This record gives sequence, C-alpha cells and structure tokens, in this order.
Amino acid sequence: MELLDGRPENAEGRLAREVRTYDLLDSLGIEYKRTDHEKTDTMEACNEVDRILGVVICKNLFLCNRQKTAFYLLMMPGEKKFKTKELSAQINSARLSFADAEDMLKYLDIEPGSVSIMGLMNDKDHVVQLLIDEDVLKDEYLGCHPCVNTSSLKMRTEDVINKFLPAVEHDYRTVCLVGE
Repeated sequence: MELLDGRPENAEGRLAREVRTYDLLDSLGIEYKRTDHEKTDTMEACNEVDRILGVVICKNLFLCNRQKTAFYLLMMPGEKKFKTKELSAQINSARLSFADAEDMLKYLDIEPGSVSIMGLMNDKDHVVQLLIDEDVLKDEYLGCHPCVNTSSLKMRTEDVINKFLPAVEHDYRTVCLVGE
C-alpha cells in the first residue's frame, strides 16, 4: 500500500460508484490522497490503512428508527464507543438501530463495510440525515472510503463540509458523543 495523489490512472476493474466518487471530487476541485488495499474487514487492516493515510478513518454508521421513516449517517471517531441511548437523546429519535443492507444500497448505493459520507452523493431524495460527532470536525483531515472498502481517501475536513456537502445538497447536524 502506498499513498497516491488523486484518482487511479486506470478505472478498469473498479466499480462505477467508486469512479463516480472520483469524478465528483475532481469536478469540485477537492484534493485528496488515495490508497488502494484489500477489503478492510478487521481492525488490524483498518489500522494499517490509517497508518498509510496518516489519518484515522471515521467510523461511519448507517442507522434508522424502528419504523424506518428516518435514516441517519453517523460519522464519529473510530476509537469512540457507540451508545444508541446517547445519540437517541440528542436527535430525539427513540429505538435507533442499524439499517438494513438493502436500505444502505437503496439510499447510498453502498454495501456493508463501505459506508462513507461519499454515499450522500447518491441520496438524491435527501432521505439520509448526516450526523457528525464534534471531534471529527476538529480534525484538519478526514479519512473515508470512496463508496467501496478496497480504497480509502484522505481529504481536508473543510473541503468535505464546505464543498462536497453543498454540492450534494446535504447539511449536517453536530452531535457530542462521549461513548462511556
């Protein structure tokens, strides 16, 4: 694994959702570093990717309420523990749980293991509400997947907030998670 500038030179063998991510980032003038790797199914694999990127990839959770009338993408630091009760109280939504893989594909065009803020570009109906832990916003850079978990990106947090989110017509809500 190595850290590379921008998109792959050759898109052969890459999924359309990944290529669309690079297309959008490039069209917005967002600079990013990329590393390609095997699927990151273990914490050890994630830690190696983080080391290459020089930034910790955010923990991204795709959640919904019991009725499946509200969907949330939560970005939080990887080392924090997720407590449903803590988040539920802040967003006034009881009975939060992990959303199904079918809903993930339907709304974000992402499969389990690849959840990322980049998937919001596929949420044309604005069904998914973005929640970002305040600690993520404090970091100069953030790491995420380009809608697949065989590559990872590093980009400026301010570019994601000020360029990417407006372009995909999504806002975010800041949450404060303690995880204790």
